[in-house]
Amino acid sequence: MERVSSRAAVGKKDPSAEATPEEAYKAALALLARRDFSSLELKKRLESRGFDADVASATIAELQRRRLLNDSRFAESYVAAHVRRGHGPVRIAADLKALGLPAETINAALDSGPDWPALARQARARRFGPRVPATWAERARQARFLQYRGFSSDHIRAALGPDFDPDESP
Repeated sequence: MERVSSRAAVGKKDPSAEATPEEAYKAALALLARRDFSSLELKKRLESRGFDADVASATIAELQRRRLLNDSRFAESYVAAHVRRGHGPVRIAADLKALGLPAETINAALDSGPDWPALARQARARRFGPRVPATWAERARQARFLQYRGFSSDHIRAALGPDFDPDESP
């Protein structure tokens, strides 16, 4: 007797069953009950569960009409969550673009975000302590850390001091 993992079976649609718009709507609501999604991400999820692309698109449109799915709201909550993790605007923007959000929605969410230079200073101080390093090598190491976190050169300069240029070598 073959045992099927209950985790694998959860949320998977039976391909032999007819994919109705009602079933797609219920599946979308179940997904949205767990966490927020962008429109494109939710559409891909529905399609991966066996729903036709037209049914998935109609479901997305209905959810947007009922204001249960909103890309702007998703982008703002995504920015807020990733700011708490210490991520910068460059990284957050790349993540949101990969999730299928338009540039104007991304820019609006980032503009409503925190003071990015102050956040870069906080991230640097949390990781390396309050004192700005004196050696160029240590500054470069801290700049790489901030760059990995998604901060721009201007934000890195704000965190490491105005005389530091991350774009030039010693």
